[in-house]
Amino acid sequence: MTHMHVAGSIHADATSAAPVWLRKPDDANRLADGLWSSTATRADDGCLRIGGLTADELVRQCGSPVYVMDEVDFRDRARTWRDAFEAWSVYYAGKSFLCADVARWIDSEGLCLDVSSHGELVVALRAGFDPARIALHGNNKSDEVLRLALTRGVGRIVVDSADEIGRLERLTTELGVRAQVLIRVTTGVEAHTHEYIATAHEDQKFGFSISGGQALVAMVRCYGSPTIDLRGIHSHIGSQIFDTNGFEVAARRTLRLMSQFKEATRVTLPELDLGGGFGIAYTTDDTPAPVDELARDLEGIVDHECRAFGLERPHLSVEPGRTISGPSGTALYTVGTTKYVEVGGGQTRRYISVDGGMSDNIRPALYAAEYSAVLANRASDAPVELSRVVGLHCEGGDILVRNVFLPGDVAPGDLLAVPASGAYSRSMASNYNYTPRPAVVSVRGGKVSTLIRRETLDDLLALDGGLSGE
Repeated sequence: MTHMHVAGSIHADATSAAPVWLRKPDDANRLADGLWSSTATRADDGCLRIGGLTADELVRQCGSPVYVMDEVDFRDRARTWRDAFEAWSVYYAGKSFLCADVARWIDSEGLCLDVSSHGELVVALRAGFDPARIALHGNNKSDEVLRLALTRGVGRIVVDSADEIGRLERLTTELGVRAQVLIRVTTGVEAHTHEYIATAHEDQKFGFSISGGQALVAMVRCYGSPTIDLRGIHSHIGSQIFDTNGFEVAARRTLRLMSQFKEATRVTLPELDLGGGFGIAYTTDDTPAPVDELARDLEGIVDHECRAFGLERPHLSVEPGRTISGPSGTALYTVGTTKYVEVGGGQTRRYISVDGGMSDNIRPALYAAEYSAVLANRASDAPVELSRVVGLHCEGGDILVRNVFLPGDVAPGDLLAVPASGAYSRSMASNYNYTPRPAVVSVRGGKVSTLIRRETLDDLLALDGGLSGE
């Protein structure tokens, strides 16, 4: 979002019409193609149905707000990645959304798993995930998490700093084990995405710079260590990326680095991880590439660059997260209030307030992410109105859906559904304003299972030292 306004960016288009990409729907009851999980349909009465259950049934059983994960859709997407990248290692990016059952789904579909924190690693291990198929990320790993990874035999540790190399050398010597590592490098690729989710430009916290020479120094250091087994290079250029252009540049630069390493050591590194960041459709304006097309393009890019540098093709890895969990998840909210606000120029905007907000989905406030929404508990033949769906928090930027056409008769008590909410929503949730985080449930064949139970006020108050003894 590039709007500018003296009162802040959320007010920048207050007197303008809907964004160019947003089209008024011919039928507000139709589910837009490409935004919903595979089992999402409209029931005969107009109610949204997911996994065989209607939205009102789900809210009656599970409360509101609630995140609904379509298990069939999630598993299908995982298999699609596994099959399209058959000769690759496919690591599900657990940071997009992880819990014990999701780890088991990923395991049963034959994917590997990457984790980026102590907590994510513990969830994976307690869920019974094979540690040899786990990769551990993080720019500031503690001794505690490194010790756990080393003692449990985590398959790949993605090294992010010279300090971490030193800690690994000390811990591996102490424990009498070897660390299997990839060096995370900064390729200098400017991914066409928001600044906060672009991770391969030079001025940011991740990885070793290729252009500055730090990456090659780190690789040589790990190669010379008696307790570190350098397996290869890791690259990640950002998130919500729709094409492979940035990956082409990243592959060229990482493979050139591999070639330089080979010249210095006479050793060909056996692995290259190109990371993830593949985008999904949040709105009808988004056009992600099909997975088989991504696989074909990435295969061609790597083969071409390997020929150019005279390298044998390394074993390749990729890390989809959002593309599996995102479209599989739908957020359900209950409308609490509606109001019309004068915005100048004779125009008004309708604000629809729901019982969630930035505490369960920070993405719109954090980096202006766009979403869609539909009336979920009934059909409507009322004319549509340009609306803004907002949360209950004490922040003007507490916006869930910035612009959407919804029926003019949406009223308190109605349910709204936000598609493509499975990734980076509940996983980034907070307790802002002492708000308990919503439940996450899975649906399949008309049955509901709890993935993460709803928090209660008692859960939050139990953490308060001034109240915990009461």
